[in-house]
Amino acid sequence: MNSLDFILLAAMLVAGLVSAASAQKLPAPSQDLEYGYYQDTCGDFEAIVSKKVKHWFQKDHTIAPSLIRLHFHDCAVRGCDASILLNTPGSERTAAVSKTLRGFEVIDDIKAELEKKCPRTVSCADIVTAAARDATFLLQGPFWANQYGRKDGKESYAEEANKVPMGHENVTHLIEFFQSKGLSVLDLVVLSGAHTIGRTTCGSIQYRLYNYKGTGKPDPTIAPKLVDYLRRKCRDPSHYVDLDPTTPEVFDNVYYMNLEKKMGILGTDQLLQSDARTTGLVNSFATQPTLFPYMFSSSMISLGNIVQDDAGEVRLHCSRVNA
Repeated sequence: MNSLDFILLAAMLVAGLVSAASAQKLPAPSQDLEYGYYQDTCGDFEAIVSKKVKHWFQKDHTIAPSLIRLHFHDCAVRGCDASILLNTPGSERTAAVSKTLRGFEVIDDIKAELEKKCPRTVSCADIVTAAARDATFLLQGPFWANQYGRKDGKESYAEEANKVPMGHENVTHLIEFFQSKGLSVLDLVVLSGAHTIGRTTCGSIQYRLYNYKGTGKPDPTIAPKLVDYLRRKCRDPSHYVDLDPTTPEVFDNVYYMNLEKKMGILGTDQLLQSDARTTGLVNSFATQPTLFPYMFSSSMISLGNIVQDDAGEVRLHCSRVNA
């Protein structure tokens, strides 16, 4: 099979999975999300978000992957309702899985500026969604058009946030979690590709480096050279390590290429390469550099469209509900 035939075959494979994934998704969002939602009420909304995200990115490039992660953790619990931002006792923000989340100050900064320009108009949930998109673009990733009109939730519970995967689960658990949110196997593999940038704590991977499952040896799915590197890098569990050890600051498909070389940092990432339900997608993204950015846009739109029926509000301050 020549290279052109292979590319066409891989494209057909992914197209088929996209079609199947679409059939699995839940009905359209119950909230009325629209393109141009703020056109008449806050025309500078996206420009303000873009300017603020760029400002914070220039001070600290690691804030960009943090904003993408913050968006995922928001949408993956009660839908995209900014419940992750509520800073109250027992809220999602206080959960164990949320301890390493960052970017709250960026959202607060954007909100303050928008309240000056368009008081009581733009929801915190829409800010989080827009900021994640702009952060992706600053990392040389794709740009996509968002629909807006999300409302800010009034409830937030730590026990619900703790159900979000933390990197130790098996693929069946991941698939079931994503499907419970109306997302597909394809979305799972694509959104995992966000790990092409960003970091994780050494404490989250040390179980793979030494006495894996009581064997007295490291996880056999990690390349030996990577094990040596991570043992040197992760002597302190509070230290950080790049999720993509090859091109950690560039949004690209190298994450998938790393998985094929047994260089996945999180256990859940490496399992995507070996599981029969996901390995074909990993291979397609590893061998076709332009395919991943295109599909990432699509899956991020699907993620951002997870909303609840619950009546919400437009918070004046993103960290607390209105009085």
